[in-house]
Amino acid sequence: MRKSGRRLAGAVSTDIGPRPFVKWAGGKRQLLPALLRCLPQSFRRYHEPFVGGGALFFALRGQGRLSHGARLADINPELVNAYQVVRDRVETLIVVLGTFRNEEDFYYEIRAQQPETLDPVQRAARLLYLNRTCFNGLFRENRAGHFNVPYGRYPNPRFLRENDLRAASRALRGVTIEQGSFAELEQHAQPDDLVYFDPPYAPLSRTASFTSYSRGGFDEAAQRQLGALVRRLGARGVHVLVSNSSASLIYDIYGGDDLHIEQIMASRAINSRADRRGKVPELLIAAGPLVDELRAPAATPFTLVA
Repeated sequence: MRKSGRRLAGAVSTDIGPRPFVKWAGGKRQLLPALLRCLPQSFRRYHEPFVGGGALFFALRGQGRLSHGARLADINPELVNAYQVVRDRVETLIVVLGTFRNEEDFYYEIRAQQPETLDPVQRAARLLYLNRTCFNGLFRENRAGHFNVPYGRYPNPRFLRENDLRAASRALRGVTIEQGSFAELEQHAQPDDLVYFDPPYAPLSRTASFTSYSRGGFDEAAQRQLGALVRRLGARGVHVLVSNSSASLIYDIYGGDDLHIEQIMASRAINSRADRRGKVPELLIAAGPLVDELRAPAATPFTLVA
């Protein structure tokens, strides 16, 4: 595992305006300093095919580094719809969310709704409400595609955050937002673009897997398919950065001198047992021209604009 020669000049601020409007498993706000340090100093269009909470996207937008545009995607249709509604109809969404109540009976009434029977704004309001009021803020669907997390009983879950929603809406203007598989990215990414992959992580043990935020999961075959795509994009001249666990499978997939791997420590908060939460090693993997930047023995210090 090679160490990077890149340094940061001064402290990195992550309080930069727009921020995620949903809580999502594996959210990256706490890791923004490490992620920002590993990005190329310049790039063209930005792509994020496992957008989740979109922490890195919102950070880059706040820093004014997305002047060439961005494409966000995810396989989860409810999440993609929420992003599109926040971008295009945020004021209507705020009005609808303002009618919701933090009450257990109301929660289960909303949870029981079939999203496909709702209009886009109602669907987005449902997702944002359930995301903030469900137990542990965990989005999970069963095999039938039904949201099945119980009520959280939080006294003030703040599911309506007008300022955050409006800031996110401004940040999403002009951004392409699509539902689709990460494999579709091969048709979109061009040389000198930046792609950030944040897939469901490979489990560290057989009982540690968390891949059920959307139907279908993300198994070993999908991890290997992603690894092959990362190499193809890198060979095409695309800057690629990947986040994943430190599982032996990931070292096996991404081993080799053509890629760059760094280990970071991250806090894991999603576990039903508090004693199983805490700092764990995760990996950042680079491909393409970004590899040479990160391996430069005397990379030029730069300051990230806050």
